[in-house]
Amino acid sequence: MLKKKTVLSIAASALLTLSFSSIMSAAVPSSLTVEGINQQVQQDAGTGKHITLLHTNDVHAHATEATPYMGYAKLSGIANLYREANPNTLLLDDGDQIHGTSFATLVKGESVIQTMNLMGYAAMEPGNHEFDYGYDRLLELSKMANFPIISSNIVEKDGTSPFEPYIIRELDGVKIGIFGLETPETAYKTNPKNVTDVEFTDPAVAAKKMVAELQGKVDVIVALGHLGMDQSSTDTSLKVVKEVPGIDVFIDGHSHTLLENGQTENGTLIASTGEYGEHMGVIDLWVDGGKVKKKQAYVLDEKAAANVTPDPKVAALVSSIQESQKSILEETVAESSVKLDGERTQVRAGETNLGDLLTDAMRKTAGTDVAITNGGGIRASIAAGKVTKGDVITVLPFGNLIVSINVTGAELLAALNNGASDFPNEKGAFTQVSGMTYKIDTAKEKGDRVHSVTVAGKPLDLKATYSLATNDFMAVGGDEYTMFKGKAQTGIYGSLDEALIEYMQSLGKVNIKTDGRISEATMPAKDAATKPATPAKPVPAKPSTTKPATPAKPVPAKPSTTKPATPVKPVPTKPVPAASDVYVVKAGDTLYSIAVDHGTTWKVLRDLNDLTNAHWIYPGQKLQLPAMTATAAS
Repeated sequence: MLKKKTVLSIAASALLTLSFSSIMSAAVPSSLTVEGINQQVQQDAGTGKHITLLHTNDVHAHATEATPYMGYAKLSGIANLYREANPNTLLLDDGDQIHGTSFATLVKGESVIQTMNLMGYAAMEPGNHEFDYGYDRLLELSKMANFPIISSNIVEKDGTSPFEPYIIRELDGVKIGIFGLETPETAYKTNPKNVTDVEFTDPAVAAKKMVAELQGKVDVIVALGHLGMDQSSTDTSLKVVKEVPGIDVFIDGHSHTLLENGQTENGTLIASTGEYGEHMGVIDLWVDGGKVKKKQAYVLDEKAAANVTPDPKVAALVSSIQESQKSILEETVAESSVKLDGERTQVRAGETNLGDLLTDAMRKTAGTDVAITNGGGIRASIAAGKVTKGDVITVLPFGNLIVSINVTGAELLAALNNGASDFPNEKGAFTQVSGMTYKIDTAKEKGDRVHSVTVAGKPLDLKATYSLATNDFMAVGGDEYTMFKGKAQTGIYGSLDEALIEYMQSLGKVNIKTDGRISEATMPAKDAATKPATPAKPVPAKPSTTKPATPAKPVPAKPSTTKPATPVKPVPTKPVPAASDVYVVKAGDTLYSIAVDHGTTWKVLRDLNDLTNAHWIYPGQKLQLPAMTATAAS
């Protein structure tokens, strides 16, 4: 099951210095009917005229209803109810709509634009994946749309703006200014070749300009910002609203963050619905005398919308589009006796059997020493049984080609470090591999975490040259693989989906398991000492709350709070007393160190405690330990 990046508490947020002023709380209507919606609005009502903003983000062309996704027809049915309850309603989208499943990719996004037209969207900010078919195709799609695609910080190389920076809509005398912001990460979070003709300027600078221009013209200022909240991102929604006062509502996307009741920063209400159409976002505003007097947000999921009738017109359109694609997608191309794991939370933070299978296919197709691909390019799992072409296209919707280049061992190590920079957190750049193995030490600094790399069973030679198969997105520097940028391609092969199908067919019935290509382990002292960039430095021994910096040195035996020197190896265990079923976090603790001390793994602790970010723990926090946990024997 996919895990959302849900903001759980102010305490966790405070550790990230977000300093939210408040969490806006609003109740979901007890009955999702016109009467139920109006009843809840009357209970929550502020002074002035009532405006409703409905919003979606990161739907990624999940067109049909399939738990937990609601699909376009159900989302449209919800929108119709709210429009009936309050005619002063706008439906907005924050990007990453037109790419992600075969529903969109087989026709390069046109099917999604047709559907959004029928749903009655009022505006859209393009996300990074709106550029996946190329900039020219996005311009074509914008002309097909019955709604404006807006952005204030996308500019062509000659300085012209391809999209309107903002729109103004008037509802019952209330003027609403809506402007768009695109993440600068688009420069490398689509194929860089797709955006050679455009640039993405600083969102905060663009936002300041928009607020200055809209103030005095409108009563409400809304930002559609495809920026997100990821810690690894420089330009986030949080950064913009901190630097730019005067934004009433910031509808966010890109990081797939779920804000169940929104949250405020610097007077701005930030709202985000997660991903894949699992939620419809609802923002209620009350505007009086040209000022927003009250604002609140909530989201609706499939349970809340269980009794909502899907929009029959949208359902018919989606069905007709799927019917036209049916003969292509239903073709059986292979068979697998096991589930092929492409879940977002797995492929972006560790080895999976689908990652292994895909990179094996790439390496075989190109005939190279090694192959790597970014976990973020794997978009779904494949169930055990018959595998259709549609299944494969859903996994690999980007149409990327396999290319080969020659790299040095040092460049290969740099690439692996780029992929591991946020580990154990999810990162789209996380590296799935074939023909090689590597280990990650999370105690090391970013850029120096990967060690014990082998190629064909032999230690990586930093000065040697290796042939590498990768995808054309990474080969030109996508996902910050800048060490590959500018390298001459030694071969250009078929698409990833074609290579995967051919490889599965060559295997007969697929039965692949992970084989330890990627693992987490403390860096041996000899490896640290040979790294030219950051020579190993002696670190004084500390209590168990700190990972040993030089595990190769003898460590005196201590009570169960002492970490084993090589945590990846099995350690004799003994039962922990019942009182140890809850652990209170101490200063300096990491989830990894706690897991080692208690005979488990950080992933088990993350899932047991429903942690959305493995780094988000703080002194005094209570963590549940596994029921049968154990500590290293003294």
